[in-house]
Formats: sequence, C-alpha cells, structure tokens
Amino acid sequence: MRIRPAGPSAVLLELDDAEAVSGAYRLLTTARNQGRLTAREIVPAARTVLIDGVTDPGPLTALLREPTSTPETERSTPTIKILATYDGDDIDDVARLWHTDRAGVVAIHTGTAFRVAFCGFAPGFAYLTGLDPRYHVPRRPSPRTRVPAGTVALAGPYSGVYPTASPGGWQCIGRTREVLFDLESDPPALLTPGAVVRFAEAA
Repeated sequence: MRIRPAGPSAVLLELDDAEAVSGAYRLLTTARNQGRLTAREIVPAARTVLIDGVTDPGPLTALLREPTSTPETERSTPTIKILATYDGDDIDDVARLWHTDRAGVVAIHTGTAFRVAFCGFAPGFAYLTGLDPRYHVPRRPSPRTRVPAGTVALAGPYSGVYPTASPGGWQCIGRTREVLFDLESDPPALLTPGAVVRFAEAA
C-alpha cells in the first residue's frame, strides 16, 4: 500500500487489488462512522481509495494498520437482494465459456456473494466483485450500441447492472426490474461501495 498526497486536503491510497480496496474502504468508512476519522469523502476505485478532507496522513497510516474485517465493519455492511430473469442475449455464450448450461450460469451467479467494489461509468453503475476467477469472461468483441436499463451483465472479474440504457460491451445474461438510480432517493444509487449484493432468480 502506498499513500500519496492528492492536493491540499486529500490523500490517495494505492493498493494491490480489488480485495485490498474493499477492505480499506470498509475500515475507513467504519472509522468515520465511529468518529475516529474526519473525511468529507471516501471514494474507492479499481486499485485506489481517495480520502478527501485529510490534511495529516499520520493518523490515517496508523488506522490502516488495523484489521480490515471486524464485527463492526461487517455489521455496517448492507446486503441487497436483486431479483433477475436470466434470459440475456449472451447467456449461452457465457454457459459455453463456463462449461455449463443456462441453469449452471444461473446457479453460479445466484450462488455468488458479490460486493460493490466501486461505482463509475454511469450514475448508479456498480462494479461487483466476488466471482471465482474460473468465471471471469472477456468483453464482447463488438459492443452493442444500446443495452437496456436493468440488464445484468459480466465482463472480466466483474458483474454489474446497467442503471440506464447505454452502449455497452459486457456479456448480457439477464435483466432486473430494480431501479438502480433515482435522484429522489437517499442515497440516489441503490448499490453503494462496500455493499454485499445477492442475485436471485425471479419466479
């Protein structure tokens, strides 16, 4: 882990992988909720965490030596269930890549406890980690010009749900009726960093 200054009142943590990012994010947000860390924003990305509102990295360095998984961090982690219909245009291609059939894809996807690693690409789009490396899949060779809102998809080590219709190159395996982003909600995004996400097949 490396700690670098990012402007006059922020620091950037550079970490080795998504698991380390997730652990650091949970530790930092729990510490802020407990009043042990003052920070305006804590923003995870693929390999970094930005902490805004920190002028002295000294206490932060000491905090980051603590265990990243404790009863306090786990209790503060929400679990979100998403009902999905598994009829995506690419589910047969994914089944071949996984050496299984459609039912096998559903069993693997619904049997995985995903975690929101970070958000990006579009408001409400969460990058979900947790898939066994055997089930990482490539992006489509040619992206689609329009992927419908609610599409459940896979790319590389991630799963995700498109919050709005947009172009996209991920492998589409299903769809959900869940609203992923609503400006009238608090917070607007259904899936926020650190949350655990479980998919279930819709009846």
